[in-house]
Amino acid sequence: MPLLIKNGEIVNADSRFFADIYAENETITRIGRDLEVPPETEIIDATGKLVFPGFIDPHVHVYLPFMATFAKDTHETASIAALVGGTTTYIEMCCPSRMDDAMEGYQLWKRKAEGSSACDYTFHMSVTKFDDITESQLREIVKDGIASFKIFLAYKNFFGVDDGEAYQTMKLAKELGVIVTAHCENAELVSRLQANLISQGKTGPEWHEPSRPESVEAEGTNRFATFLENTGAAGYVVHLSCQPALERAAAAKARGTRLFVESVLPHFLLDKTYAEREGLDGMKHLMSPPLRDKRNQVHLWNALGSGTIDTVGTDHCPFDLDQKLLGKDAFTNVPNGIPGIEERVNLLYTHGYKAGRIDIHRFVDAASTRAAKIFGLFPRKGTLSVGSDADIVVFDPNYRGTVSVNTQHTNNDYNGFEGMSIEGRPSVVTVRGRVQVRDGQFTGERGIGKLIRREPMYF
Repeated sequence: MPLLIKNGEIVNADSRFFADIYAENETITRIGRDLEVPPETEIIDATGKLVFPGFIDPHVHVYLPFMATFAKDTHETASIAALVGGTTTYIEMCCPSRMDDAMEGYQLWKRKAEGSSACDYTFHMSVTKFDDITESQLREIVKDGIASFKIFLAYKNFFGVDDGEAYQTMKLAKELGVIVTAHCENAELVSRLQANLISQGKTGPEWHEPSRPESVEAEGTNRFATFLENTGAAGYVVHLSCQPALERAAAAKARGTRLFVESVLPHFLLDKTYAEREGLDGMKHLMSPPLRDKRNQVHLWNALGSGTIDTVGTDHCPFDLDQKLLGKDAFTNVPNGIPGIEERVNLLYTHGYKAGRIDIHRFVDAASTRAAKIFGLFPRKGTLSVGSDADIVVFDPNYRGTVSVNTQHTNNDYNGFEGMSIEGRPSVVTVRGRVQVRDGQFTGERGIGKLIRREPMYF
């Protein structure tokens, strides 16, 4: 059925104006005032509301075997949570371990998502080793429409690659025109620091951050940038958390390195005191890189406002409280991660735009448009333009609410942002012209999400 959204204020990353949007056959076909439409058109009145392009989360984990357990979401539950929060496309990390076959892992991740997601999705393909068959497998995966790799400079002997493997990955990425995303720490230093703390009986969650301090992340960020400079590849730092790492990334950008930077919602709003709480209260806030000293947040917000930080993701990775308790005897056994796919847009709007830290165009850019451009989705995604997919968020700026586990749609039993206030939320969310959310509730159809094929960018 055709769709008309009328009387709203359209806000893109580079424009703001009042107009109506008409969509048919999954695509925006007309934008203007007083549009004539067929009688069978579904009409949504957006008077008093903002109309945004569907938001894009560039960093999520849905299916994830990790640290002796599995992340709790399915693609059905994660996509519904995403949509309620205004995210209409997400990029999942496909993460086979070093012990797994990369192609088999890729096919497994695809099967887990196919026919389950209520919104569109694509993948970053993790390269967790580089052996005799890796190159041929990665070439096939890129031909299948995946235009980004992921490497871990952490998680030694599980996801982590050594310098030689990182170099080979980046050389291949340069040739193929794909971007390399990277978890930037120093696996050897983390391993040594963890072992030293555990040997001293320092086993509680408060020791997680000292085991992977800011200097370790800064070193990893600088090393990644150096490899990019010497291979000619384009890169993307995921979940940057602190000022020292930010300084290394900014310096690399200033030198002309083709480097993009992501930070994630927890690092803007939470600090290390959350993870220093006793017992389970601390464990549920363990992630890597860790929550940092609060002094870092002003630097992250300033860099987001200026565009030095390009995107805001979530690193969504939900584990239940009983799973977190796997680390009751040692912080090294706590499954790392925090959910956030449902909260990202509302909290970024509230604590970013409404708080005066970023303007509304940077909000749209950071939460949608720039990710679309970096990862080969633009202009199909990330903008409200004729020819774009009809992924549309009608946003009610007058809504007031509170984040709570009691109302979340994510499939786990706590919320890391519990009790935080929000100003505004999506009132209607569409995926390719289908209304999937109304007034904070999923009302649409499960399983309509598509794997979006992307072309190499040749940065």
